[in-house]
Amino acid sequence: MTLSSDDDLTALKRIGRIVADTLEEMGRAIEPGMTTRELDRLGRTLLEAAGARPAPEMVYAFPGATCISVNEEVAHGIPGDRRIRPGDLVNIDVSAEKDGYFADTGASFPVPPVTRAVERLCKDGRRAMWTGLRQVGAGKPLSGIGRAVGAFAHRHGYTLVRNLASHGVGLSLHEEPTEIATWPDASERRIMSEGLVFTVEPFLSLGATFAEDGDDPWTLYSQPRALTVQYEHTVVATRNGPLILTMPG
Repeated sequence: MTLSSDDDLTALKRIGRIVADTLEEMGRAIEPGMTTRELDRLGRTLLEAAGARPAPEMVYAFPGATCISVNEEVAHGIPGDRRIRPGDLVNIDVSAEKDGYFADTGASFPVPPVTRAVERLCKDGRRAMWTGLRQVGAGKPLSGIGRAVGAFAHRHGYTLVRNLASHGVGLSLHEEPTEIATWPDASERRIMSEGLVFTVEPFLSLGATFAEDGDDPWTLYSQPRALTVQYEHTVVATRNGPLILTMPG
């Protein structure tokens, strides 16, 4: 969507804060032995207590309130009986709706003890996201996001998953502009208009370049198999740069 009023911005900030706070609380709650279903139950409780509805369930009939992906799972993992273990890498993607407005955020959480390589991957995953966010602004090319993230990944020896893109959000979970590459894309010609609302969510990996289907209709796996992190914010393009909606309170 493109913001058309102060009311739009107020509503987006409200749902942005809710999903950000939910993600932060879920990340703090992770501990070895708990199932991903138990973690998802916490997310549902937090969202509903804030008057929000889980977006994947609402929009796509996803079997869970949040997407929780562990290790080889890159995205859209279904909460279930899988128990979180020491050394796991857990990605949580939280999106929700309140009063007709949507926001989307996500992060990867290492479960101690983890290797230095995994610690570095998580740190650089956040850096990659912020590298992309710094390219956001009214009148700027959308392609600048992918170019900057791609240069960062190349410089630090990582790969990027190239079939999971950022997307417009606001009045629905996925809307125009669709398929915003977080990797270099020479065909991208679109320009960010003032007030444009979308996500920035690169998938930084220790070797994967693609996300492939698994045995269920939802879970995506790294190809080739390699640990991958995703960090995501919902952002508004303004004349002063990025206005991030999904910061915790």
